[in-house]
Amino acid sequence: MKYDVKSLKLAAEGKQRIEWADRDMPVLALIRKRFEKEKPLKGLRVSACLHVTTETANLMRTLKAGGASVMLVASNPLSTQDDTAAALVKHYDISTFAIKGEGRTTYYKHLNAALDHRPHLTLDDGADLVTLLHTKRTAQASEIRGSLEETTTGVIRLRALEKTGKLLFPVFAVNDALTKYLFDNRYGTGQSTVDGIIRATDMLIAGKIVVVAGYGWCGRGFASRMKGMGAHVIVTEVDPIKAIEAAMDGFEVMTMDKASAKGDLFCTLTGDIHVLRKEHFQKMKDGATVCNSGHFDVEIDLPSLKKLSKSIKRVRPFVDAYVMKNKKTVYVLGEGRLINLAAAHGHPASVMDMSFATQALTLEYAAMQKKPLASAVHIPPVAIEQWIAKLKLAAMGIAIDTLTAEQKEYVSAWLHGT
Repeated sequence: MKYDVKSLKLAAEGKQRIEWADRDMPVLALIRKRFEKEKPLKGLRVSACLHVTTETANLMRTLKAGGASVMLVASNPLSTQDDTAAALVKHYDISTFAIKGEGRTTYYKHLNAALDHRPHLTLDDGADLVTLLHTKRTAQASEIRGSLEETTTGVIRLRALEKTGKLLFPVFAVNDALTKYLFDNRYGTGQSTVDGIIRATDMLIAGKIVVVAGYGWCGRGFASRMKGMGAHVIVTEVDPIKAIEAAMDGFEVMTMDKASAKGDLFCTLTGDIHVLRKEHFQKMKDGATVCNSGHFDVEIDLPSLKKLSKSIKRVRPFVDAYVMKNKKTVYVLGEGRLINLAAAHGHPASVMDMSFATQALTLEYAAMQKKPLASAVHIPPVAIEQWIAKLKLAAMGIAIDTLTAEQKEYVSAWLHGT
């Protein structure tokens, strides 16, 4: 088995943490139990480019239980949990290429290793594997039966590719599944982003002016938690509908140009480039803290901040002080990479249970299609989502009503009126 991890000596601790996460992932555990019996992925090779966390480890265990030959690489240089990577290799016999803090050269070496696995199915968080298959490794694209994408940023890239008519194989936008974005994005990102900020800075949130860039599902989850902890929250947006929603949710809404002079803490959650840039840094208070919880490290224009600065110093793990020429200091968390995984452990296992259950069943769906799917961006089947939601409710000890025969007839008929 091939692998590239920091140290196999970390494997025992990683195994303990994987098992701890598994306690809070009952839906995925049920799928894994069925997969062990039915082997729906038998004979297939799967390459995954995901955040190497304990929750992801349990997804990989599930795919392997289904009969797949699985390889995992990191989707972000700072999101890897080294003990988890070691445990996947040593205790679960899953080829893993991931080292926390790996440089760009190593990162792309690992991506290519994932494709050297000659996968039939891929999983992505940010569309890096898909991008390679559409640029430097196009000859391999015909071997792909289907791919899954789990994050907003990746889906944006894939829809842009589809729009050009150049998408070479079917891709499922798992991020657009209700069982993903309504929970993972809102509750997972909301909580884990707060966790990363506090671990990195030991900051008291109460009383702070927090600027949230982007009011999508991730942004609204983070904004609501900041508000609940006593912060005064400002939201910036480019979408008028989302801006109205933020205002009606009780948040102050303004342009980043205006907000940049007010904020104590800034967090970008947009999936776009240079949300915080030169003109904003110049207006920030001395001691302002900036971070990003979007997938790529482009939302904060760090090259511009570097040009404005006379010195850069690491003052705490994951905290860099940029002392600008105007004598103000701006603190950057996690090198501008997604703070919830750079400085913390990412989403809680219980919310990832639904996201990864959706991925496992969607991968099975793609694998079992007798006719090739269209080379387009697909949404996971509704039946999968309904099944997962019912299991999750049962695991939470929650019962819901069912329609009576009379109610079913009423909602399915068109003759009823005033």
